[in-house]
Amino acid sequence: MEREPPHRPHGADHPALDRVRREGRWWWLQARHARRVWRWALVAAMAVFVLLVLLRKPLADWFWDEPQIEQLLAEGDRALAAGRLTATDGSGARERYQAALALDGDRPQAREGLARTGAAALQQARDRLQAGDLDASAQALALARELQVPQSQADALARQLQARRTAGAGIGAMLAQARNALAAGRLDDGDSSALPMFQRILALQPDNLSALEGREDALSDLLQQARALAARGDLADAAAVVQRARQFDAGHADLPASQEALAQAMDQRLRQAQRALKRQQLEAAAAGFQAVLAVAADDPSAQRGREQTLQAVLARSQKRADDFQFEAAQRDAALAASLGASAAARQQLEQRLQRARQAQQALQQPSISSSQRERQLRDHLRQVERAERAGQWISPPGHSAFDALREAQSLAPRDTRVKAAATRLLPASRQCFDDNLRQNRVQAAGACLQAWQTLAPTDAGLPPARLRLAQRWLAIGSERLGSGDLAFAVHAAGQARQLQPDLAELPPFEERLRRAGGEPQPH
Repeated sequence: MEREPPHRPHGADHPALDRVRREGRWWWLQARHARRVWRWALVAAMAVFVLLVLLRKPLADWFWDEPQIEQLLAEGDRALAAGRLTATDGSGARERYQAALALDGDRPQAREGLARTGAAALQQARDRLQAGDLDASAQALALARELQVPQSQADALARQLQARRTAGAGIGAMLAQARNALAAGRLDDGDSSALPMFQRILALQPDNLSALEGREDALSDLLQQARALAARGDLADAAAVVQRARQFDAGHADLPASQEALAQAMDQRLRQAQRALKRQQLEAAAAGFQAVLAVAADDPSAQRGREQTLQAVLARSQKRADDFQFEAAQRDAALAASLGASAAARQQLEQRLQRARQAQQALQQPSISSSQRERQLRDHLRQVERAERAGQWISPPGHSAFDALREAQSLAPRDTRVKAAATRLLPASRQCFDDNLRQNRVQAAGACLQAWQTLAPTDAGLPPARLRLAQRWLAIGSERLGSGDLAFAVHAAGQARQLQPDLAELPPFEERLRRAGGEPQPH
């Protein structure tokens, strides 16, 4: 049995009609959506229009002012770099930065530019003041104040400017006084002489041409005096004049020639002193070497010559003492002291003089006959021999070979037997020194050295021996300082200084003593 199809409205069963209906609804929806879009677009357009009306000035400022501000800042930087800090036509750094700040009051680059301009104005004021352009300095200072530089700096410069203005009123009078002093030949003998006055003028006005020329002429005359002094052999005075001239103007044209003249005079004086030493003209040699060393304290030839002269003076003093020429021996002792004789050497000279006086008194005493003096002399000489055989060169005190020899010398210093005994003891004293120094017995080595110096004061081996002993004292003192024995270290430094005052290792060791709380013995 067939079933009937369901009932449909009229026309509903046509497919084409259904498609038409669907398409019509779609177009209706699209049209409705379009109307909504246009409505919102119209609202947005109205809002944009209102915003443009309200914000038209800020936007215009932004679009038009920003490039102009950047240009002003760049122009300000260029003007500042060129040193054009301000200008009436507005092209200066100050005007450019201020214009940029007027367009944008919050622009930090403009404020920083103005600050840099103020600092440059202050420096420009200092430079103009140094150059003596006081008006330009005042103008630059006024600009710096307008740009609000630190008040303390501006005030300090203002005081300097005022002082220069005040001093400037007296420049002419000072210049006239300086010229008068130059004409009178008063070059450098007080504050009212030519060179100090020219120097004061130049301190106030460094570019003052008249003062520069006057100083040039005065220095030429002064250096001429230095060359004349050098030619006369007054080395210390000539060197002092050259040094004063250098202080006034280290680049003066006459300085090299004056220094060369001084150097030649020193060489000539050194040769003269060396010739005097060879001729045993010891006073002249000492004066010559001392004169050279007064100018050049490190000259090795002069130092060596002074040491040789010192040894010759010591030997002559002892010979004169043995010959009972006491006044001459005393003069030699004073000369030796001026040449830098050590305390030990001076003490030995004094002891030699004392023994010579005792010997002279013994010869003059009528109570002692020649036979008695001869017996005493033989006793002392036999004691010397016994001590020699026993190896008792410097000890025990009062019974050593050296003590017995001194007693014999006090009785008969010119006796050939006494001189022969001294000659025998000399190698023993050297050996005694070496043996004790090798064993670090510095006290005993010092006693042997003293005997050695007494027997042969001009022995060439004495200077290096003193140096070795001084260095050994410092070495042992340093070791004891490291172990905490401060007192011994101070004593060691004193012994080393007495033996070798110019020892290179001594100042650092004394500084160690100070840091450790010790005080070196006075020089």
